[in-house]
Amino acid sequence: MKTQNPGRLAQAIANETPPVRIGPQGREGSGRESETGEITIAFDDNRFASIVFGQYDQNLARVERRLGVTAQASGNHITIKGPADACQNARRVFENLYARARQGQRIALGDVDGALQETLAQGLLFPAEDKASRVSFAQIATRKRGAIRARNASQDTYIQLLRKHELVIAEGPAGTGKTWLAVGHAVQLLEQGVVERLILSRPAVEAGERLGFLPGDMREKVDPYLRPVFDALHDFMDPRLVERGLTTGMIEVAPLAFMRGRTLSNACILLDEAQNATAMQMKMFLTRLGEGSRMIICGDPSQIDLPYAQKSGLVEAVEILVGLEGIGHVVFGEGDVVRHDLVARIVRAYEARARAKLEAKNEG
Repeated sequence: MKTQNPGRLAQAIANETPPVRIGPQGREGSGRESETGEITIAFDDNRFASIVFGQYDQNLARVERRLGVTAQASGNHITIKGPADACQNARRVFENLYARARQGQRIALGDVDGALQETLAQGLLFPAEDKASRVSFAQIATRKRGAIRARNASQDTYIQLLRKHELVIAEGPAGTGKTWLAVGHAVQLLEQGVVERLILSRPAVEAGERLGFLPGDMREKVDPYLRPVFDALHDFMDPRLVERGLTTGMIEVAPLAFMRGRTLSNACILLDEAQNATAMQMKMFLTRLGEGSRMIICGDPSQIDLPYAQKSGLVEAVEILVGLEGIGHVVFGEGDVVRHDLVARIVRAYEARARAKLEAKNEG
């Protein structure tokens, strides 16, 4: 909706212009907006409207806090009050969420945050709201999960790099979706027939890479270390297909130390917790890439568990490889944490402490 002048606004109020109506084709009709910034939206389907509102209107509360508006739900209507620009952004967010609900997508608080990020990015790119030019964050789609859209600009960049490059390095703090999105992309490639198998790897630093004394077969030995990856796999694939894939070798679990000497073709290879790989291990892993394969490396340089003074292979790889043709690199920040608001605050607190120590050391 383009900004209206005061004369047209007064005329619209006097004529009691009907509220914005959201139907199967998206937003239709005109909106009612006063000089004080008030917009009323009406949804055509109450079932999807209740999904947009969230349990106990928690999604409305989220938008209120983030945009500084008030949003009151009544039946299938939402009345938004606040600064004019913020009201327009809130309207776009609710339109976005309604469209997702109609497509059968889940709407959790994280998805509300994603819609907020996407809307604010669109507002910067297209202030005149040219609907034909409007863009959306990239998404990943699997048979079980359906479409999963990026929740912020960094995740959007990450997904686009995964599509474009054969080798992608993602670094950043916990809770930014690095591993989860990588697994989702790998499952999507497998389902589309782009690759024939998935290979999951991780340094077993806690066991000193000496797994022989642990009970069970190879999968049971490394299962505790790859549990986050398995959890993500079950998010994107039916559990029966995961078990079948592990049995047939379509999904393979391989400790990093056991990758030496292999050439991995027509596979998607994921290395998680890469900050705990040594420089030699990282070089060995990178040179395993075969024809028709994709490689994704995820890690958090702030959580290195290697012995003191031993350089992380992830840190060295970024220094050496970033900028080379065919290699994608994305860095997530504290503002990209999507796991929980408290996790974002914890990450910021630790980073602030680290900066303070560094400043004190430099001054000393």
